Amino acid sequence: MLSDAPSPPAPAAVLCGLAGWVPPRVVTNDELAERLDTDDTWIRTRTGIRTRHLADPGQATSDLAVEAGRLALRSAGGGSVDTVIVTTTTPDRPCPATAPGVAARLGLDGVAAFDVGAVCTGFVYGLATAAGLIAAGVARRVLLIGADTYSTIVDPLDRANAIIFGDGAGAVVLRAGHPDEPGAVGHFDLGSDGAHEELITIAAGGSRQRSRPGEPTWEERHFAMRGTEVYRHAVTRMAASARATLDKAGWKIDDVDHFVPHQANLRILHSVADSLDLSRERCVAHIDAVGNTGAASIPLALADAAARQRIRPGERLLLTAFGGGLTWGSCLLTWPSLPDPPRQEERTTP
Repeated sequence: MLSDAPSPPAPAAVLCGLAGWVPPRVVTNDELAERLDTDDTWIRTRTGIRTRHLADPGQATSDLAVEAGRLALRSAGGGSVDTVIVTTTTPDRPCPATAPGVAARLGLDGVAAFDVGAVCTGFVYGLATAAGLIAAGVARRVLLIGADTYSTIVDPLDRANAIIFGDGAGAVVLRAGHPDEPGAVGHFDLGSDGAHEELITIAAGGSRQRSRPGEPTWEERHFAMRGTEVYRHAVTRMAASARATLDKAGWKIDDVDHFVPHQANLRILHSVADSLDLSRERCVAHIDAVGNTGAASIPLALADAAARQRIRPGERLLLTAFGGGLTWGSCLLTWPSLPDPPRQEERTTP
């Protein structure tokens, strides 16, 4: 006999671990000014960035991802996971994906492991992917890592981009839980517009370039961005995505305690907040210390804010991001009670 009892809700992805890791090497604006036509005041005025961390020669994205992943697992109380997702624009190699190697180095042999490529929106796309795996019962515990080494793709003499980007990794552990409990991630909005793919690109390295005769130029090998057009799209798309997510949840803007955007540029962050009629004081910013770290920027900002106790259990967060593709996305969560993120000095690999 069939039961009329309602089906239990699908399990939700619940945040239970968090950590960030950046390479020890700090590069100041004054150091950049020694090789670029710029100065500290010009950089801070236009980007809000004071310093950024850059990987050492030979240090790859996976090295940063392993550091952040190990610390996030420690934050979650140890134990294993059944899925590892690495979201990155700078994989160690075009083939294979970076995630399986990261999983193996973390001692997570045999787990599902794959990469997500959505450029600077990657972490939000990764959250949605992890949430879907958990809701479908495919995974019970997921390690999601956003990691990028932009120093490997940005021309060091390109003043427009070399001043903006840094290297880093941020990671979260997500477990299966109840949709109403603190830490549950939900109410996503994701979007893309491939008609504008040329606004943020690396022309060389993929099948498009490799299928043509001849060697790529220096410019084609490096990151390129049409800054003015990207600024306009970023503000418009992030604000619209944030509103769509709030509407899905039935939240008003005043219900948001903290706005955590992709750390692209401080002026973009403030413009999005202004567009949402959200006070800038509620905007979580970490870009001044680390620059734009791509897919790592949101988890690094969360880890920094949690360490400084700027965000507290029970507070409501709105996350939003924009990146190449073009891609954009937003999601909501109520902050859970977590241990303090492990300290950066707790280096765990040689």
